[in-house]
Amino acid sequence: MKVFFVLKTAGIAALLMSGFAHLSSAEQMKLRLGNEGTYPPFSFITTAGELSGMEPDLAREMCKRMDAECEIVTMDFKALLPSLISGKLDIIVSQLTPLPERLEKTEFTTPILLAPDSFIVSKDWDKGYDASAFKGVKVGVQRGSSHAKYLKEHWPDAVPVYYENPDQQQLDLLAGRVTAVFGAKLIWAMNFIDKPEGKDWKLSEQDFWVAGKVVGNSWAVQKGQLDLLEKVNSAITSMVADCTYTNIRKKYLSVQGLAEEPAKCM
Repeated sequence: MKVFFVLKTAGIAALLMSGFAHLSSAEQMKLRLGNEGTYPPFSFITTAGELSGMEPDLAREMCKRMDAECEIVTMDFKALLPSLISGKLDIIVSQLTPLPERLEKTEFTTPILLAPDSFIVSKDWDKGYDASAFKGVKVGVQRGSSHAKYLKEHWPDAVPVYYENPDQQQLDLLAGRVTAVFGAKLIWAMNFIDKPEGKDWKLSEQDFWVAGKVVGNSWAVQKGQLDLLEKVNSAITSMVADCTYTNIRKKYLSVQGLAEEPAKCM
């Protein structure tokens, strides 16, 4: 399913897939944005068929501040990076971890969210979280994600089970088809652990960072599009400074998303 969002109507039908930096001042920037649409509360499709969530809201505000006409298209998470690299998208507005191989092929924006990663295990889990603890253990991860790669590298004896989205992972975790899940700590805390269905489960006592260090998850633009990157970063920075980021974030998250959020906004 594809969801489109247009900030302003215009008489030009064709989308500019590249070269927007060469537009004259009289021409409005037209951008195609990609989002997965299945990662609540950051993105989801409402019962009315509309794309909603923290990231679409931030993306729409960003486009307003850039005076850009934007179309947001939803697609599977694993298709986002190939679509950006091939020029089918101008910006990915689903949060990405800035892994080295991604940084080689794209330009990452200033962080959108600072969040560690975690295992989700039963409350009676007492094996710890080193490599031997997950030998032969089925662990759910999202297909094509940085979590899948990190699990394979650091727990080579675990048995990864791949899913298209967190909802599928949760169903199989509750049904006993996997023993654990590895994913974003914030997402699993809000959408599972803090809800009745998560009463018998816990987050790992140890935090993990799939980028190898404490970093923020970000959006991305095409490689070499430094003018666009500067415009995106300027818009994000201004949203944080004037409390717009915090106000949008509060609609979906009760906890602070960025260390830079001003105290006056809280």
